Amino acid sequence: MNYYMNVGAFYSSEAGRGLYAEIALIEEQHVTHYGSLKDPHPSWLDGLLLHEYTECYLYYSCYQTESDSRVKQLWEELFEQEVAHLHKAADLLQRYGKKDPQQVIPDGKFPPLLELVPSKDYVRQVLLSARLTSDRESYRNVGEMPQAADFFSYQDKVNPSVNMVRSHTIVKDYIRENERDYRYQDKPHPIDALDITTKDNTEVGRSREEALKAQNA
Repeated sequence: MNYYMNVGAFYSSEAGRGLYAEIALIEEQHVTHYGSLKDPHPSWLDGLLLHEYTECYLYYSCYQTESDSRVKQLWEELFEQEVAHLHKAADLLQRYGKKDPQQVIPDGKFPPLLELVPSKDYVRQVLLSARLTSDRESYRNVGEMPQAADFFSYQDKVNPSVNMVRSHTIVKDYIRENERDYRYQDKPHPIDALDITTKDNTEVGRSREEALKAQNA
């Protein structure tokens, strides 16, 4: 989020600046969404300790499962930096929070490590949920939502025309210049409507009628 917000204004073209601004807003939405899932009770210093502990866990996972020796050294260096941050966070918690770090992280042991493995099949499985969207505090297939749902009224107000959305205008320009979109695929897209590379599909996940048609196909 910070990257796109800080760098976007310096992009050399108007199209690039518009795209960065759009991505920045989406990233801000992600940050707000993920932040809302956090336990609101821990103090800022508790949160700092947990944050640094999580970064240690992620970098250590990358270090343990990396197969390239040169990249492995990079993960190791980053892990060591985060361990130093973790020690500093623990010191701040003890000094100003008057709390022992073990009260926040009892044993300090990492959960099962993440693994660096090919993820294309996982991503394809996730893409099958493209027709799911937010429905207040839950998720719902677009085709099952009433026409009066907040989702559709929001789209009508914010994105009444996809021609106003910079990411879509850029894809259309790219297709016009290159006769297909920018994707590289080694397998068909799991959603047939999105497998077409010569047209920017703006209906999947946004159109109630498209979702109903897909359900009945």
